[in-house]
Amino acid sequence: MIEFLKESTFAVNDVLRVAWRILKSQYFKVLGLCIMMFLVFNLSGFLAFFLSGVNIGISLFMLLVFIVTYCGFQLTLFKFILRVLDEDREDVYVKESVPSSRQIIKFLVATFYFILCILVVYGIIIVVIFPLAYVHVPMEILTQIAISLGVLGIIFTWIRISFFPFFIIDKDFSPFKSIRFSMAITRGNFTKLLMLLIFLAIFQILHLLINYKGNFVVGAIINLINSLLIIPLSSVVITVAYRRMMTEYEGDQDPGIIRNII
Repeated sequence: MIEFLKESTFAVNDVLRVAWRILKSQYFKVLGLCIMMFLVFNLSGFLAFFLSGVNIGISLFMLLVFIVTYCGFQLTLFKFILRVLDEDREDVYVKESVPSSRQIIKFLVATFYFILCILVVYGIIIVVIFPLAYVHVPMEILTQIAISLGVLGIIFTWIRISFFPFFIIDKDFSPFKSIRFSMAITRGNFTKLLMLLIFLAIFQILHLLINYKGNFVVGAIINLINSLLIIPLSSVVITVAYRRMMTEYEGDQDPGIIRNII
């Protein structure tokens, strides 16, 4: 077990090293795309409040526009990082990484599958826990168990299938095939991915803790670091991890779901 954790740590360090090198060479382009996503997200919230009393048709149309725009920027960011990683040169242009409308539609459909998978996992956990009520287990304990296992199940499922966007922009796979391939390449890599996410979440956790204690100045500084460094780095890290897992993947070219669950 200790040897496995050592190997995982080395693998995580290698991903972080490559990601940091790419971020340094393409920092302003990556940051610019992250800022555009941030602006679209916040502008959509502002317009949702402003248009709340207007025609429902206009509100739904604007919601669709913002969703497609946000997804377009996100896929552009991932595709741009992949091109920088694969071509290993600095003169890679963002405009050459814009996804097609078909890829955006595939991404939206796959996102629906993604949410559905999470809901199914949570539902299965509830169904498994619920019969314990008939053996006189207190409802308070059952609720705590269900919530705890549900959160763990969601985290596990989210990590396993969250790489589906890369298969859409990199391989042009269908939505469902992208989900299946995400499960396949993350099989056996869950610990490494979890360690990466924990590392990237450290600053966000610190920001929440410091704000909770009322030290807003330090919290603002950490939030600035998180916004200008950690968030852009996160996108690069996830992309590098995807490419590394694909390079090492030796499984089926049309993987199934059942055999790749665990």
